[in-house]
Amino acid sequence: MKIKGYIVEIEFTGMLSNSCYNLAINQRLFYMFKINREKNNISKMSQKTFSELGFRERDHLQEWIINQPNEVFGEELLILQKEFAGFAETKERLDILAIDKQGCLIIIENKLDDSGKDVAWQAIKYTSYCSSLTKENIKQIFQDYLDKNHISENAEQKLVEFLNETSFEDLEINIGSSQRIFFVAANFKKEVTSAILWLINYEIEIQCFKVTPYSDGDELFLSFDQIIPTKDSEDYRIFMADKIKEEKLIKKENLKSNPILIDFWDYLLIKFNDTESDLYKNVRARPRRYLGSRKKFKKSGIGFNFAVTKSNARVEVYIDTGIKEKNIEIFNHFYSNKNSIEQKFGNTLTWNNVLERKNALETRYCSIRYETNGNYQSENNWDQMTDFLSQNMIKLEKSITPFISSV
Repeated sequence: MKIKGYIVEIEFTGMLSNSCYNLAINQRLFYMFKINREKNNISKMSQKTFSELGFRERDHLQEWIINQPNEVFGEELLILQKEFAGFAETKERLDILAIDKQGCLIIIENKLDDSGKDVAWQAIKYTSYCSSLTKENIKQIFQDYLDKNHISENAEQKLVEFLNETSFEDLEINIGSSQRIFFVAANFKKEVTSAILWLINYEIEIQCFKVTPYSDGDELFLSFDQIIPTKDSEDYRIFMADKIKEEKLIKKENLKSNPILIDFWDYLLIKFNDTESDLYKNVRARPRRYLGSRKKFKKSGIGFNFAVTKSNARVEVYIDTGIKEKNIEIFNHFYSNKNSIEQKFGNTLTWNNVLERKNALETRYCSIRYETNGNYQSENNWDQMTDFLSQNMIKLEKSITPFISSV
């Protein structure tokens, strides 16, 4: 028996200085091998270029990203538009426009075999254009995309469901300078990586993904690796500066619509990120009533949320793969282990199956919750509420996680 698609990474690192974060990205070598169990050896697979395989940027790489964004980027995204050209007084087009679970717009620029020299400047322009888009603008852009692709769904409803809100009026989308930039290419020029790393130093949220095709005879394989920032890099976390300072800066500059809620999430994140859990290590406070985790479980359509209202606070497991039937299947898997989960959690949980809700025909997500009374608008309640949320999120994570691997 043979296992295919196993990646071995060899990395050469140079000196890092505080004055110039000059990471030698082009010196990182990626090899893919095929493992032969019978002979107990490996054989190196042939690295190819997209051009020599006959693949094109728009027809192939762009469509692969659009069709499977969650698997490609490792977090749950909603594609809003492709080849978007709705910018005033310019005919420029950005490759892909998406949105994450925090309501941040994501500008995705994909290049085929080479990033080119101007891709960073190109993305900055597109991001500046997109920063002025209103919630209504975004809804219309998304509806145009659905209509053009003959998808008979309502953009407003899909945005509400995706962002886990009850109505379109409650949505907080594209707040301030919360936009994110994704670059996808087979190779990144040094002048591009240098510019990107400099921008990251000024708290511009950018991620670079190296995509490489390989062949083994007639079979083709694809590796998709995040190279900036490296996911396991302690140097990057230091370079990005203190998380709480970043959140406070965003709060003062961009998120003035609900300062009390931002302050509450800041207070909770400081407390929760001192615990053993890493669910919220890379999450910013946002002016909305829930705060989702970006952890890897989202590949399965499973997320962990904090949520507050004027009368209560809760922790929850939120299930949304994009397909109602699949959500119910996952929910039933957890429900079949209800006794074990609740026994480990230490309390009775609320199990919300989509089929039991009044608006089941219009919604698709399922959830598992635990809540308490409390009003976040009164700072006198914060210690009690954040203690409740922190302690019970840790218990919920420990109770649910053993059953996620079998989903």
